[in-house]
Amino acid sequence: MFIKKLTRQVIHTYDKPIVETKAGKLRGLIAEDTYIFRGVTYAMAKRFHMPEPVEPWEGVRDATVYGFVCPELTRGGISGDYVVRHIFYPQDEDCLSLNIWTQQIDRAAKKPVLFWLHGGGFTAGSSIEHYAYDGEEMSQFGDVVVVSINHRLNVLGYLDLSAYGEQYRYTGNLGQADIVAALEWVRDNIAGFGGDPDNITIFGQSGGGGKVTTLMQMPAADGLYHRAIVMSGVMGGRKNQDKMVPQKQVAQKVTERVLRYTGITAGQIETIETIPYHDLAQATNRAVAEIAEETGMRMGFGPVPDGRYYVGSPFDVGFRTETNHIPLMVGSVISEFSSRIEDERATGSKYDWSEALKVDLIRKKFKENTDRVISEYRTAYPGRNIADLLFMDALVRKASLEFTSLRAESSQAKTFNYLYCLEMPFNEGTIPGHNCDIPYVFHNAQYLEAFYIPDVTEKMQDMICGAFINFARSGDPNGDGIPDWQTVSPDNGATMLFDTESKCVLGHDRNLVTMLPAEFPNFAAPAKKS
Repeated sequence: MFIKKLTRQVIHTYDKPIVETKAGKLRGLIAEDTYIFRGVTYAMAKRFHMPEPVEPWEGVRDATVYGFVCPELTRGGISGDYVVRHIFYPQDEDCLSLNIWTQQIDRAAKKPVLFWLHGGGFTAGSSIEHYAYDGEEMSQFGDVVVVSINHRLNVLGYLDLSAYGEQYRYTGNLGQADIVAALEWVRDNIAGFGGDPDNITIFGQSGGGGKVTTLMQMPAADGLYHRAIVMSGVMGGRKNQDKMVPQKQVAQKVTERVLRYTGITAGQIETIETIPYHDLAQATNRAVAEIAEETGMRMGFGPVPDGRYYVGSPFDVGFRTETNHIPLMVGSVISEFSSRIEDERATGSKYDWSEALKVDLIRKKFKENTDRVISEYRTAYPGRNIADLLFMDALVRKASLEFTSLRAESSQAKTFNYLYCLEMPFNEGTIPGHNCDIPYVFHNAQYLEAFYIPDVTEKMQDMICGAFINFARSGDPNGDGIPDWQTVSPDNGATMLFDTESKCVLGHDRNLVTMLPAEFPNFAAPAKKS
C-alpha cells in the first residue's frame, strides 16, 4: 500500500517551503516536487456559532500535520476497508482546517484549483478518511492545485436552533457556512500556492456531492467557485427529497428531542454550547433514531432549508438563476447501495452461475416484470453479465438523470453526466459500488489492490482524472484521450460510460431505471427499544 509514498524523499527544513497568507506565514513540506500544506486553519468557530476569520499570527506556523477531524456521533465499525483503505485520525471540535497539494508556490502560476468535499453524508467522514482522498497524484498528473477540507458535521454542523434566538439563526447550516469560509480563505490566499482564485472547481462525492448541490443553492457561496462536480450526490429525486434530506419541520423535531434528552430548556439554551460532547452525542443519537422511525427519514442530519441562507433543493425550488452560468458535471456508479443477494445458491463468482440460476434470482426480485426488465437491461448493457441486473442502482442514477435534465432546461451552461461501470477484479469480477470511482478521480487507483487491473487501471485513471482536470480548466471534460462527451439536453440522457470501452451514449437506460427499485440506504439508525 502506497509503497512509493512510503519510500519517497520528503523535504522539510526551517526555511522552506514557506508561503505567506493574509494571516501569517505557513511552512509545509515537499514530496517528489509536490508542495504539501496540511492542517491549515481557515476559520475559527465556537460551538453553534458562525465561523470567523483566523486571527493573524507572528512568525511561521507549521503546516505539516493534518488537522483534527470533526467528532462523530458514534464509533462505527470499519466497513469496506478491503476496497478503499481508511485513515483514522484524532477528533476534536476545533476541526476547521484544510490541506493543499500544489506543484508551484508562485503567485503568477494561476493553476486551476480543485476543492474537494468528502463523503459520509452530512454526519461523518473527513478530508483524510480514505487513502484515495490524497491529492498529490492528481496535482502532479494535471499540474493543478488540490484542496481538501474538514468542517463541522452532524449535530455540530446541522442542528437547527434557529427557534431559540437570533444568535442561532444559521445553526441548521453551520457545516455549509464552514465550507463557505474555506472557499473565502481559498479566494484570498490560494494565489500564494500557485492557484487561480478565479478558477475554482468544487467537487465532492456522496455527502460531499450533496454539499456541492447545496452550495449552488446558497447566495453566500456565489462568486467563490466557477465549476461544480457532483459524484453520487444526487439521491432520491423529486419524489423522495423528504426521505433523504431533513426538512425544516423534521429538523426542528430533532432539535426539540435533543434538548429534551439533554435536559436543556429554552430559558437556558446557551447551556448547549458547553455541555460535554459525549452527552450531546448520546442525546442526538437517541433523538435521530426515534424521529427516523416515526417519519421514515433516512438522513439524520443535512442542510436545513430556510429560504434565505439555503433556499432549498433544486427539486423543490428549482435552480437559482445566479448559478446558471456554472458548468456542471454529475456522475454515479452503476451499483451504488444495492443490497446483497440472500440466496445460498448465489455464492462464488457470478461467472460460474448458470443462466437458469441468474434468471431465477432475477425473477425472485422483479416477479412479473422479469422478462421486460431483462430485455431493457440487455438493450442498455449489451454483453454485460446479466447477474449485474440484481445489483443495479436506481436511487442515484434515476435522480441524476432527473437532476441533469432539469438543469439543462434552466441553464445555458454545459451540463455533463457520467456512469462509472468498470468491474473490480476481486471474485473474478465484481460490479462497482458506492465510492469506487474516487480512486480513479484522484489518480490513486494503482495504489489500491482491490482496484488494480494490469493494463486497465492506469489507462482508466488517466481518462477519468484527465476528464476532471479538463473540466476544471475549461468547464468541458473533452480532450485528448477522452471519447467524445456530449452535453446533456433536457431530453437526450447523454451519459459517458466509463468502462473497459468507454463511450458516450444517449438515453441508454432511461426505461430501465424506471423499473428498478430505488434502494434507500438508512443513514439514521433505528430506534433502540427500551
